[in-house]
Amino acid sequence: DSSVIEAKGESRLESLVIENSQTGEVQTLPAKSLFIFIGAVPYTDWLDELLHRDQRGFILTGGDLAENDATPSGQVNQRCQGWSLERDPYLLETNVPGIFAVGDVRHGSVKRVASGVGEGSICVQFIHRYLSNL
Repeated sequence: DSSVIEAKGESRLESLVIENSQTGEVQTLPAKSLFIFIGAVPYTDWLDELLHRDQRGFILTGGDLAENDATPSGQVNQRCQGWSLERDPYLLETNVPGIFAVGDVRHGSVKRVASGVGEGSICVQFIHRYLSNL
């Protein structure tokens, strides 16, 4: 529960000034690198009960739906609760047929820009499959 409030260094990063968001304590720590994780915290509360999410708020898709849902038997091939189609959800498909999730917001994603772009490209094929069966 801390935030970087300043990065210091002459020709390269040498230290970071960190503030504890609960206590307000500020400290300077040595640092050689800084990684920015945009999307590390999913802002999915607005989805309410529409899409199934893990305990941290990331959206469940594909096989992760059955693994993370409170299913009665816990069998590997069991579909997620509320799934209405005969087929299993596609890899990037949520518990609502035809709604897909890609990138940082998806449970189990790599949390990198290139991965999100790749997932988006793959998802187009799943969308075409979904639409062709309507």
